[in-house]
Amino acid sequence: MHDSVEKRSPSSLRRARFGWCMYDWANSAFATVILAAVLPVYFVSLVPPQGVVLPIIGGPLTPTALWSYAVAGSMILVALAAPGLGALADRTGRRKLWLALLSVAGSFATCLLALAGPERYLLAAGLFMLANACFAAANVFYNAFLPALAQGREMDRLSAQGFALGYIGGGLMLLLTFVLIRSPGLVGLTSPAQATRLGFFLTGLWWLLFSLPTFLFLREDMVPPTRSNAGFQLGLRSWWNVWKELLNYPDLLRFLLAYLFFNDGIQTIIAVAAIFGKDELGLGTTTILACFLMIQFIAMPGSLLFSRIANRHGAKNAVLLSLLCFLGITLYAFRMQQAWQFWVMGVAVALILGGSQAISRSLYGSLLPAGKYSEFYSFYAVSGKFASILGPFSFGLLAQLTGSNRLAILGLGLFFLAGIVLLLTVNVSRGRQAALEARI
Repeated sequence: MHDSVEKRSPSSLRRARFGWCMYDWANSAFATVILAAVLPVYFVSLVPPQGVVLPIIGGPLTPTALWSYAVAGSMILVALAAPGLGALADRTGRRKLWLALLSVAGSFATCLLALAGPERYLLAAGLFMLANACFAAANVFYNAFLPALAQGREMDRLSAQGFALGYIGGGLMLLLTFVLIRSPGLVGLTSPAQATRLGFFLTGLWWLLFSLPTFLFLREDMVPPTRSNAGFQLGLRSWWNVWKELLNYPDLLRFLLAYLFFNDGIQTIIAVAAIFGKDELGLGTTTILACFLMIQFIAMPGSLLFSRIANRHGAKNAVLLSLLCFLGITLYAFRMQQAWQFWVMGVAVALILGGSQAISRSLYGSLLPAGKYSEFYSFYAVSGKFASILGPFSFGLLAQLTGSNRLAILGLGLFFLAGIVLLLTVNVSRGRQAALEARI
């Protein structure tokens, strides 16, 4: 049992849960507009059609490959810093402080994407890498509050509620950006490109302003600091320190390895879907944005649906079901030929996307020992976002070597298959018991 949940008054706990869910509302605007729907398509328009040659990487790099490498580069930053930051936050009890600092930095970098005008693809890539690194690292400290706010099946429900609210918030910001791009004259602009850059600025502002309830209602003392004199370390040494602790929790470790693979596939599909639709199916920006809007609003009930599946059949089985569906989606995407098929795929993704992520987050939280939330959630972020290094890099490399985005997206099925096999080896009851015994 989590003492922090039991000792809180009902009104205080309600406010804290509301503030926690509001951060999903706030930062999901970044996930939809910047990471998934708008910036990838806009980025393609900035890169010369013949591709670019970059130092070390070489080339010529296609827009798809360059975008994939930018996503991978941002995740390398997170991989180097997150475990050390997580351990420091646990030992000092400053989780909300780090959440606030990273959120502010990420939102400002997002606002500055408004400066990425024609041919400024390197500026766009650099600002995106910084903003995406802050977005991913901030989620370490945000997720770390989940085990302190709920327990048992209530944790699945709260996690799903956060994702559901996030899909609505992200969908509304995407809708606003969509309207601006379609009708730039409404705000005195002369082109869709200018409206797109205004959308980036508003997305950063949305992230910042709607995070304020989170900073107001979450309290640092919800989770006591860990008693440790270990110093702050970054890079490979911090990875090694967390890895040694994870060896004491084999089922937790197996889940992380499974998550490494299947989240790799999920995040890569999100990151490259817009470019895939544009390059392979010839879809216009308006069509792609409309499809992403549909995904946002269908994903909200999808998240709540998977919460009910987890409540009835167990969190592990709910995640396994979502992965089998994703495996089928990669096969379907490989054979897509018509625009309407992209919409069908969008509906399928929407129904399982939020549920797979929400229940994975809560299942992981239920396996954590008390006092290690930020440190272990940092490894969760790194394993998930390190997946976002390997996945986009693999997709970009396959696209570059084969010249086929279809073969690249088919290869993502291997990540889901590996995740399914590893998840089948996780004994959830044994893992939760090990976490409880560690708290005594």
